[in-house]
Amino acid sequence: MARRDYDPATAPPDDRPAAKARAFDPSGEGPWRGALAGERIGSANTILAYGTDTIGEGPRLHVHPYDETFVVITGHARFFVGDEVIDAAAGDVLLAPAGQPHRFENAGPGRLQTIDIHHSPRWIQTDLD
Repeated sequence: MARRDYDPATAPPDDRPAAKARAFDPSGEGPWRGALAGERIGSANTILAYGTDTIGEGPRLHVHPYDETFVVITGHARFFVGDEVIDAAAGDVLLAPAGQPHRFENAGPGRLQTIDIHHSPRWIQTDLD
């Protein structure tokens, strides 16, 4: 299906060059595989890679002054966002709105792998526990 959402003549190309940088080492150890600040490549978004084989493990409760989008790549996660508890599986995408305390954990079985998109050119976080 062809998409024609806008007329390209109404939005001239951005003059920035394409950019590439490594966010994480896929063979790395530990749950935090790496991060790439968007400002390093001229992007408005910062990317984090998280993965763990330990059920119940995940980032501590924290908050950001911007939205965060999570993409579950592998496994099952339980997200706690504000007062909500949301179960997600590989292929699901979840939004934690700006200012909402949130955390997630591996709900098992097996490995949990996520890509976490911070809607900011740099990672800004306050841990709450």
